[in-house]
Amino acid sequence: MTHLATYVGLLHHSEQTLADSLRTVGQGHSQEADVFHLCETLARMSDDHIRSLTPIARRYGEKRSGQDVEEPERLHAEGIGSVREGAVGLVRDLQDLCLLATLVQTSWTVVNQAAQGARDQELLKLAQQATNQTSRQLTWLNTRMKAAAPQALLVAP
Repeated sequence: MTHLATYVGLLHHSEQTLADSLRTVGQGHSQEADVFHLCETLARMSDDHIRSLTPIARRYGEKRSGQDVEEPERLHAEGIGSVREGAVGLVRDLQDLCLLATLVQTSWTVVNQAAQGARDQELLKLAQQATNQTSRQLTWLNTRMKAAAPQALLVAP
């Protein structure tokens, strides 16, 4: 079994954590209509990535943290279990989502390189599509964070 199985497991876990966290933030900040709706849309992108990983996991295997992985998992995504309150809380929750999405994006980048080396066109297509969609997720998160920051940080509660 190749080390690709470790990254398939990492992607599966990270994408699921991102999707769950997006939904938590969207529901927790539902008074911001755009946050509620866009977080759900972005979560569905991650859901699609998880479904698309199924045939890849059948072909290469899937190792999860703690499953005979030779090295300890130093970086893992805990996810967002609850949201912070108020405008500053929204900014901080968006920052947390950016961190999760960046882990997903860099993992897809690594898998994309492996797919090129293996000449696996199916995996390459998935990795490129997922990388592009994760970039869209990050773009919205950064844009929304920029929009929320001035009001949250400069206006007294």
